[in-house]
Amino acid sequence: MSHTQTTPTTTADQRERHTTRRKPYRAETSTQANGETTSPGHGKYLWTDGCMYVGEWHRGKTMGKGRFSWPSGATYEGDFKNGYMDGKGTYIDSSGDLYRGSWVMNLRHGQGTKSYVNGDCYDGEWRRGLQDGHGRYQWKNENHYIGQWKNGMMNGNGTMIWSNGNRYDGSWEDSAPKGNGTFRWSDGSFYVGVWSKDPKEQNGTYYPSTSTGNFDWQPQQVFYVDLSECVVCTCQRIPVLPSQKMPVWYGSSSEQSSSGNRTKSSERPRRRSVDGRVDDTESNRSPLGPLRIQPAKKQGQTISKGHKNYDLMLNLQLGIRHSVGRPAPATSLDLKASAFDPKEKLWTKFPSEGSKYTPPHQSCEFKWKDYCPVVFRTLRKLFNVDAADYMLSICGNDALRELSSPGKFLLLTNDDRYMIKTMKKAETKVLIRMLPAYYNHVRACENTLVTKFFGLHCVKLTGTAQKKVRFVIMGNLFCTGHSIHRRFDLKGSSHGRLTTKPESEIDPNTTLKDLDLNFLFRLQKNWFQEFCRQVDKDCEFLEQERIMDYSLLVGLHFRESSCNNSATPTSGARTPTRPETIVPLEEKWTGFYSMPATSMQLGINMPARVERTVRRSDAENQLVGEPTGEFYDVILYFGVIDILQDYDISKKLEHAYKSMQYDPTSISAVDPKQYSRRFRDFIFRIFVEDT
Repeated sequence: MSHTQTTPTTTADQRERHTTRRKPYRAETSTQANGETTSPGHGKYLWTDGCMYVGEWHRGKTMGKGRFSWPSGATYEGDFKNGYMDGKGTYIDSSGDLYRGSWVMNLRHGQGTKSYVNGDCYDGEWRRGLQDGHGRYQWKNENHYIGQWKNGMMNGNGTMIWSNGNRYDGSWEDSAPKGNGTFRWSDGSFYVGVWSKDPKEQNGTYYPSTSTGNFDWQPQQVFYVDLSECVVCTCQRIPVLPSQKMPVWYGSSSEQSSSGNRTKSSERPRRRSVDGRVDDTESNRSPLGPLRIQPAKKQGQTISKGHKNYDLMLNLQLGIRHSVGRPAPATSLDLKASAFDPKEKLWTKFPSEGSKYTPPHQSCEFKWKDYCPVVFRTLRKLFNVDAADYMLSICGNDALRELSSPGKFLLLTNDDRYMIKTMKKAETKVLIRMLPAYYNHVRACENTLVTKFFGLHCVKLTGTAQKKVRFVIMGNLFCTGHSIHRRFDLKGSSHGRLTTKPESEIDPNTTLKDLDLNFLFRLQKNWFQEFCRQVDKDCEFLEQERIMDYSLLVGLHFRESSCNNSATPTSGARTPTRPETIVPLEEKWTGFYSMPATSMQLGINMPARVERTVRRSDAENQLVGEPTGEFYDVILYFGVIDILQDYDISKKLEHAYKSMQYDPTSISAVDPKQYSRRFRDFIFRIFVEDT
């Protein structure tokens, strides 16, 4: 590409170039005589910011073998799929670090080798962009670790061997010895015991090889001396992902239109405006009609002074601030059985004038109860919840919002991170009963889909009322910068599982049910396999705890929505005769794409496709419709909610009563074993592998 020196004089041609400077430059692309891009083919595409792709294309996306380079000097060479780095490939970042191995949707995932410019090297398994599984890391000083990894850190069983011949064999946690292990010296001496950074938890025995052993040695030297230089290098973040760089294909239609040669209506391409909205033309309209998407509105009513629940909100915020801010010793993830004791409660009195431990407040006097405080503090640690951020979200200056929920008081924090829900006494007992099993499950299953619980509390009003309000604090599944355009509550039953609203009145905050579902969810192979494994594990856990009536809550964000508030299929019954006119994603919005790659996990920020379905007119209670071949690009959010209903006497009576009136297999209240089996059967019919 040649460069010419410009003069200070501004010509009309220069002004035209200036106004179109954001348009990408395309060269050496396979094209047909009419100007359309052939598909598949081989070509080169250069963006104005300096990014460049050379390789194979299919339907306007990078697909097959190719090479992507960044202006920083970073390069990726290998397999592409639907615009993503996916398959085998080699990435060299701007600093010179090199990764060669497997990729899944822009993330290092599978077997791979990372060579760092400082001389370190890792060879092993990766998961979602980080070392995870079995692997070997060697430092430039020839120290090396062989063993298990988790989230980029040494975690599990492993062996560290130092260049001087010393070695440690045993358990690791967060890249440090934790649990049972043995440290051996090159002279044959060794130390066996339980390891911890906390000297109070450290316990073991030193066995010298000779009578003149080093009896002054302390186990803490391993943490602060031997491991001081064994720091694992981090991976440099990829500045702009190739899947973000969607090319602009300038077809001949606009040029013909400007010269007076109009194309036929059946040949018009879909056009995407600068804000990403798509114009649905005659050739691209769905045979089922457009999928209406309304703008999402912020949920809930702000609780301000004068609201009937204003005092209760103040009590709640005072109690949370007291509980989380209370000084407490550092806790290990290995909790004692006494921490789960149902009698493990802390009562605190909050008089209006304040006390030695509580501040004065404008609300009425109340008592505050913390259930199993050590367990929930440790759960927050396990879920990586920062105490200061947690307090700020719930107890900050911004008021909470009350959501419409029949029979329940449901609050949402202003930053959408946490939901606060009132609990029946029976639900509180169920949560406390299942708390040990729940803790072990979420600790063992990093990708669990079950609700995350952060605290269980009670407010008891003093005076004549003596009212008790129990509530639980949970994570909000839809805490995202994306608009959730559709949300479904899915159980796998059909009785009463239909929303009565007509489609024209359905808005993004409407929770639809099983018989409203008109999509199949298509997940990429690795994600689908992980999804199936996790659903099985979660359902087995809930079945063992005699839990039923839970749901899979699913939220969809349509990545392409049109100017008439409808979503446009990416491919359907009729294929466009011309390529799409697409504006680069970085010129439209930065919501999902500005997030770090590691923020994507099972059930959160998951790129996927959905296929629209229709039900047969003669099948009133058909749970899964017939696929239409009409696909949409979406971002998925999903999780298992309402997990505190056990199969008690009331549910058994409900099952007996409704079974006499309706098909027993269609009702929600069934035995936990039957519920789990039916739930899984249904979920595995609507979630399928995207082939």
